[in-house]
Amino acid sequence: MKKRQFLGTAALAGFSAAISLPARAAAGAAGPTLLTVTGAIGTGNRGKLDPVRDQLMFKQKLSFDKAHAFDYAALSALPALTIKPTLEYDGKQHTLRGPLLLDVVKAAGAKPGANAKLVLRALDGFAATVTVAQAKAHRFIVATHLDGAPMALGGLGPLWAVYDADQIPEMASKPVADRFGQCPWGLYHIEVQA
Repeated sequence: MKKRQFLGTAALAGFSAAISLPARAAAGAAGPTLLTVTGAIGTGNRGKLDPVRDQLMFKQKLSFDKAHAFDYAALSALPALTIKPTLEYDGKQHTLRGPLLLDVVKAAGAKPGANAKLVLRALDGFAATVTVAQAKAHRFIVATHLDGAPMALGGLGPLWAVYDADQIPEMASKPVADRFGQCPWGLYHIEVQA
């Protein structure tokens, strides 16, 4: 079994337990938090890391004094973009839909410059770092839907930071298995580094 696959299974077990806790994006939120944005953000809509409620982040040694938490409704309220990349899992083109990554970051109150970095962290601990300039040039989205259906926890979702590699010449020239190294599926945390 591949290490990422094994770690993903273990992380999902911990995440499933954590999601049942009352981790809401803000008072009155409609659902559990799916994405937490920390770092150089605005005032946030939640407080600092709680080692009990935020087990997955605590175990992955994250730390923050404030954060902006997004539930599914908050992410769905942002304008969405549709892309159709060829995916490495079956070599076929699929439709992915979700808000632009930079729109999510801005909705968290961040105003990062082009050289600022975004650390994109997956449930299994995998992290990729991209600059704001890369996120803009590649038109990264936070995909919520795959082929018209919400992405499930335990698959590629519920969120995936991804771009249309077929439309980016330097990525399209690579073998399909090498195109998505900066695109963590199972995305749950973004750290904005100014």
